[in-house]
Parts: sequence; C-alpha cells; structure tokens
Amino acid sequence: MRGPGAAAGTEHGDPLPVTEPSKRQPQQRKQVLLRLDPAVYEAVARWAGDELRSANAQIEFLLRRALAEAGRLPGEAGPLPRRGRPPGGSAPRPPSA
Repeated sequence: MRGPGAAAGTEHGDPLPVTEPSKRQPQQRKQVLLRLDPAVYEAVARWAGDELRSANAQIEFLLRRALAEAGRLPGEAGPLPRRGRPPGGSAPRPPSA
C-alpha cells in the first residue's frame, strides 16, 4: 500500500473546483440493499397497498415513525417525498365525453 503522495502538479491539468458547503446541490436519496424475510416483505407490501404507497415508501414511512417515536429522527431529515408523479409539464388530458 502506498502512502500519501505529493500534490498533483500542472501535468495533471486544471484542479477540480471545490464548492462551498452552502452551495452544494440537494443530497440525493440514499439507495440501500435490504434483506427481509419474504413473509415480512409480503406483509409490508400488503400494508403499503392498503395505504396506496409502494413497499419502499412504506418502509421509509415506518422507519421515520420509529425514529421519531424514539426521539432519534435527525432534524435535518427532509419531509417524506410526495407521492405520485413529480411536478413538471402538464400531461395531455383525455377528451371528455
């Protein structure tokens, strides 16, 4: 294993710009692999369907609720993403009969 080397010289091109913490883009949602017992997943998926959520949204909802009840939900945690199609361009409406 090599140790830390010297700073890159000009032969490596222009240095990458460093952004200030206040100018950072909003953080992307974290993707994780979650292994669940199949029976537990099926129960969560049925519950999610009853509440018109995806299984993923239901798991996040339950985790946030458990964290809040335990007093461990971080203050910087944003709100749950809204369900449905993201806002944007208007989709054409079907003709009314």
